[in-house]
Amino acid sequence: MSLLRRPAMPTDMFPPNACFPPAKNQGGFTLMEVIVFIVVLAIAMGALLAVFNNSVVNSVDPAVRIKALEKAQATLDEILARKFDENTPTGGVPACDSAGWPACVGISPDGDFDDVGDYHGYANNSDTRFPVSVSVTQAGGDLGLAAGRAKLIVVNVAMPGGGTLTLSAYKVNF
Repeated sequence: MSLLRRPAMPTDMFPPNACFPPAKNQGGFTLMEVIVFIVVLAIAMGALLAVFNNSVVNSVDPAVRIKALEKAQATLDEILARKFDENTPTGGVPACDSAGWPACVGISPDGDFDDVGDYHGYANNSDTRFPVSVSVTQAGGDLGLAAGRAKLIVVNVAMPGGGTLTLSAYKVNF
């Protein structure tokens, strides 16, 4: 059995650096460039994570404000659906203090919650996270009307975290 051998090749056929270009044409990054890149990347990531963390922490805030707004609006709607005064007839006509009708009583909370004045000092703490408080004041002069012809209703809802949402409306004796 004979072994096949390749014939020997002449050594001058391939110069020593034929497969590799000379060192002066090689490119790359220096150690200093890599370190600067890592530092800049770390600073940018830190800033990005700080913004992301802030948005995650405050993402519940709109839901809390909406719940407080719903409670305040429901309370204000309930109050505005009532009569202007104790002596105002159902339907509001004729208005109290008009000819042939008794004088307006004013703001006098009596507990039956049938008129706007009964809600002055009202507090609803059934939901301890969103306590509701109401104040009613005479506001005729604020609107250019005679005194006692309008009442300002202010509804405050305290929110978790210390904020307060306030809604207000006028009820006019028409």
